[in-house]
This record gives sequence, C-alpha cells and structure tokens, in this order.
Amino acid sequence: MSRGSNLSGLDMNSSSENDSSNSGRSDRSLRVAENARKKSEAEDPFVLALKYFSQVEEGTPWKGNDVVERHMAVVERVALSRGLPPEAISVLLDFAMSLRMGTALCVRVLKILIPATVVPQEAVIKGVSWLCVGKMPMNTQTMFIRWVLTVFDLIDSKDHLRAIYGFIFSFVTDDSLCPYICHLLYLLTRKESIRHYRVRKLLDLQSKMGRQPFLMHLLAVYKVFCPELVTLSFPSKMKSGFRNHNSTWKVALSAVQKKNKAEVFSDLQLTVSVKEQPTSKKRKFKGHLMVPAMNSAPRIGTSNSKAFPLEQLRTFSQLLENLHRIELPAQMGSMLGSPLALHYMDCVRDDSAFLRLNFWLGHSLHEEFLFCRDSASEDMTEAVRFLNTLISTQRFLQEGFSSTEVFLYKFLRVWDGSLLRPQVLGLLSDIPVVPSSRIKDLLFEPLMQLFFTSSLYFKCSVIECLNSMLLKWLTWHSVYALEDELDISVTSHTPLNMTLSGLMDSVVQLVQFVGRISTVGLQLEGYHPLLLSFTLDFYETVCDMYVKYNLPLVLMPPAGVFYPSLLATDPITVDRLCHIMYRYRTNLISAKDQEQQTEKAFHISRKTYREFNQYVVSIVSCLWNSRVFLSGMGIELSDEVLTQSKVPEYWTTFNLIHHPAFMGYAVDFHQKCWPERKKLDLNSIRTGKRWDWYVEFLYSEGFRGLKEFVESSLNRRASIREAGATAVG
Repeated sequence: MSRGSNLSGLDMNSSSENDSSNSGRSDRSLRVAENARKKSEAEDPFVLALKYFSQVEEGTPWKGNDVVERHMAVVERVALSRGLPPEAISVLLDFAMSLRMGTALCVRVLKILIPATVVPQEAVIKGVSWLCVGKMPMNTQTMFIRWVLTVFDLIDSKDHLRAIYGFIFSFVTDDSLCPYICHLLYLLTRKESIRHYRVRKLLDLQSKMGRQPFLMHLLAVYKVFCPELVTLSFPSKMKSGFRNHNSTWKVALSAVQKKNKAEVFSDLQLTVSVKEQPTSKKRKFKGHLMVPAMNSAPRIGTSNSKAFPLEQLRTFSQLLENLHRIELPAQMGSMLGSPLALHYMDCVRDDSAFLRLNFWLGHSLHEEFLFCRDSASEDMTEAVRFLNTLISTQRFLQEGFSSTEVFLYKFLRVWDGSLLRPQVLGLLSDIPVVPSSRIKDLLFEPLMQLFFTSSLYFKCSVIECLNSMLLKWLTWHSVYALEDELDISVTSHTPLNMTLSGLMDSVVQLVQFVGRISTVGLQLEGYHPLLLSFTLDFYETVCDMYVKYNLPLVLMPPAGVFYPSLLATDPITVDRLCHIMYRYRTNLISAKDQEQQTEKAFHISRKTYREFNQYVVSIVSCLWNSRVFLSGMGIELSDEVLTQSKVPEYWTTFNLIHHPAFMGYAVDFHQKCWPERKKLDLNSIRTGKRWDWYVEFLYSEGFRGLKEFVESSLNRRASIREAGATAVG
C-alpha cells in the first residue's frame, strides 16, 4: 500500500512539473508574440502616422514640413486602398476639425476619410462639437456635414446623435448649411424630436427662402409624426429635396468595399463612374443597385429598452409581440429585402416608414441609376436583382412608391427599349392612375416612339404591360368605389385624390391609345398571331369593365383590331373574338337594365350600341349567313375588286365551313360523316341537319366563345343556314 502511495505521489509530482513547464512555455510564447506585435506596430508607418496626428501640437506649420507630408502620404495610401479602421477615423477626424494645422490640411484629411467598416458615433459627435468653436470656415463646415451624410448608414449607432438633435437643429438658420442640415435632420428625426418652436422656425425659414425642396421634405416628415403641428398641405409628388453632392466619397467607398469584400453594404455602394458620357441619348449605361443588409452596422452602446430594433426580428410571432414598439433601421433600403419588415409596413401602415423608404428609393433610382455614367457592358445582375426586389415589394404592399413613378417617367425618355426590359415594364405596370391631362406627355409619347421602332416581342411586351396597368387601375376602382355614390378616392401614402370622371377619362385615353398602337402595330407585323393574341388579352379586360369592375364605361375595339381577328387564320383568335363580343353583350344588357331601374345609372351613347350591333352583324354574316363582302354586312369591297380576285362564290369564303380557321375541322367532320366518299364536297355539310351537327362538333372541340356568341346573339330562323343578329340597345 505504501509503495503504491509513493508511486502515485511520484506521478502527481511529475504531472504538476509538466504542467508548470508547459505553462511557462506558453507564457513565454505569448510574451514573444506580444513583443513582436508591438515591434511591428512601432515600425508600421500607418501606426506612426496616426500617433503623430494624435499628438501634434496646435500651430505646427505644415508648409515645407516633410514629416507631415510623409505621414499624409501613408494615410492617403491606406485610405484609398483598404479604407480606414474606426480608431483611425476618430484620430484623423479630431485632428482635422480642431484645425491644429490649419484649414488646408483639414480639407485634405476630410477628403480621405473613407471607412473600411464602420464610423464611430462618438467621433462624429466630437466633430459636430467643433462646429461651435467659431474659427472654422463655412466651406469646411459644409464639407464635414456632407461627409456625415455620406457615411450616415455606416455610423455604428445613432442614439447619441439623436440626443443632440436640438444642437444640430440650431445650424438650420445658416443659409449655406441649411440644405445639408435639413438632410441630416430628416434622417435623424423621430416623433420625440418634433417641437412646436422647431416647426415655427422652419415655417419662418420657408417664408424667407421660399418653398425650398429641402425644407418641404423636412416639414413633410414632421407632419407625418405630428400632423397637428404642421398645417401645410403638400403636393402628392415633390421633386427630390436632397441633392447628391458626394460622388467623390462614394466612388472611393465602393472601391474599398469591393476590394475588402466587406459585409457592410449600404445605399452608398452604388457606383458613380467618371467615364466619358456616350453621345447617344438612349440609355446605354447603368449603376450598381443593391438592397443593403438589415444589420449592416453593429449597434454599440445602450439603446432605448422600449424600442425593438427591426433587424433583430427573426419570426412572425416576434413581430406580432413587438408590433407597436418596432424601431426602424437606419438603412431604410434594407426593408426591401426583409419579408418581416414588409409585413410590418403592411400591418402598421407606418407613414414615416413609407416616407423614408420612398426618399431612399428616389435617391437610389435617380442619383445612382438614372444619372449614372457607368458602362452597360458590365454585369447587370445587381440591377436586375434590385429591380425585381422592388417589383415584388410593391406587389406585396399592393401599391407603388411615388419615387418609382417619377423615375420611370424620366427613364422612359432615355430608354432604348432593351435595357432591363422585363423590370422596367414590370414597374411601369404598377404605376397608379395617371391624370388624363398628363398621361400623353408622361406615358404615351415615349412608349409610342419605342413601340413603332422595336421588334414584335417588344410590341407584345408593351401591350401586356398596359393590360396589367389597366387591370390594376380597375381593381383599385372596384376596391375604393363607394357603394352609394359613383365617386372614388384613390388613397395611398402618396395620396392622389381622383373623382370617378377623372379615372374614366384616364381609362378612356389608355384604351384608345392601345387601340391606335395595336392597329398600326398589326399592320407593321403582318397581323402576326402573337401580337393579335396579346391585343385580344387587353380587350378581354376592356369588355368586362362594367360587370366585373363596376366601372360605368363600355369601349368597343377599333375596326383595325376587330376585323383582322374575325378573318384570322387560326381558330383560337376567332373563338376569343366571339367570347369578347359575348362579354360586351352581357355588359351592355346589364348597363341597359340598370339604366332603366335607377336614376343614377350611367348613360351609354347610341354610337356604342350601333358599333356593337354592326360588329355582331359582321360576325353573323361572315360565319353563319355566308354574306361576307356584301353591302351592309360590315366588310365591303367593290365589285371590280371582287371580280378581279376570281374567287368563285366569294361570299361563302369565310363561313364556318370555308373560313381558313375552321376548314380543317370541316374536312375532319366531312370524313366522319362520309368516310366512303373520295371526293370532298364541303358544301354538303350545309344540307339537312348536318349543319347543326357540324356546329355541335365545333362546340365539342372546345370553342366555348363561339358557342356563347351563337346562343346569345343569333336569332335562328326556320332555315338552318340563315340567322339574324340579335341587336342590343
């Protein structure tokens, strides 16, 4: 036992000696590594430069100072190659704003403050505090505020900045700083920031300076939070209030972030190139559009415990539990990429969120895309992804952003019709009702120029886009229409109040515009079945505007669409035309009955009834009665032309048997009726009961539109080959 104990004791002593030896070696390794790091930092020119700028005394001359030039060259090289770390931002910003070596070096340092990751909030606050010293030139103060606006989304926290909201507001009275201070206040404003005396001050400035956009936008935010304090009325569409003056910083920021492959993405990542502007007016260039990450900048320091940051949401149940204490992110663009954020906007209907997101979109689409000079040869993936996200966001919220609408009107005038075509037309189909007084200039003229000079597929895409646009307008009307009065108010976060007559005027102009371009487009494309199909899609929407969408309006298709469809070579087109005419009949009869029952019903003009009845007569004469091209039948040709055609019995060439669209079915039916016959005699189908059998045969082949039209619009006489058109009106 004693021997075992002795052995055990020896083992324990040996083990403790080994542990002590290993610990000693580890400590020595750490000390060696630390000493090596300190030695490396002591020799690092960048570290030496930061140490110099943090310790340099006020009044040190910079002209002819080789030490300053050497350190500045090092800092500039690091800033433009990989960006400055947060501690370097703090040191250099304090050095610049303190004017220890004069204003010239201050401006030079501000120009290279390119953050690699984030910007410390305390550094910005310290820089703001230097503004009140009184010795800084106005252009330097302006440059500092512009830099803060540029890196705003990269500031690690905003709590302390919002705490000095009143101090920042005091600079709004300076004419030179006012536009930039208003922009900064716009980004920092919360409901608790708004005071009556601040509203009064802004109104005084407006009376002095006029209705400046930057003042209007800041007042608009104030009105969203406290409508009782701001009694001004704002137009539904205001031009951009805050201009982009910071392209130099943004170019450097984008280059640094791409080189470092940083995780910090913001709306500043939109590249602005300095390449030579192309000579063509059409859009041949693009920018790098990106939806910023929700948690792109870490939150440092304490925040209000009552607020729940939106970026911390992970589940829908969390959203419901914290619905009324959500804190919006600094990067409003990040909401586009977050389903939970969109659910929040849809549930709470937060006007401030819409206003801020609308401003961010306007800046991104205008400053970084519309006015960008980047080459179109680069990858379009970013722009496609961004615009697709914007489209899905608008359709999820079931309303568009006014900034998107304004961007589209400007972009259409420089668009070549091919750049980002699906995305541009997708956004275009979501725009709200355009007033009839402006729809021609904003929409029709640029689209018409592109439509007539582009390919068949572009023409089809435009017709499809306008059909989707009309569907949304009609849907909005059916949702917002009052039950007791024929009046609507199209309401959204960018309100556009419009009466029923105003909506009807816009719809009439849209339908007539599509009628004009489709008529000419069909002629240019040789009545291509594809274009004809998209055109009939549009008129399937138009024919049901009264019954399906409760819009008191009936508009017939032009002859340039109707007759090419009636004489088309494919049966689907003819069948769809019959279905459209059946739906027109249903709408007209419903409107007629409503007109007789109530005094408020709308009145359909006799011209519409005559036009519909003429079209019905043309279909019956053509398909059923074999009287095409005869006088009074809708389609008339001179006897001389008909004689020169040398077509025997030309009046039967477009009936249900000989019509090019149905001849194949007639041959098939003939073979089933007379399988033993070797000679084909299609006229025999019109004898006896075989005509009725043939018509039923066509019904069985799936021609539902033909069946609807025949059963509703034909008054069949004793002779099975003869029928009269049932008129309406």
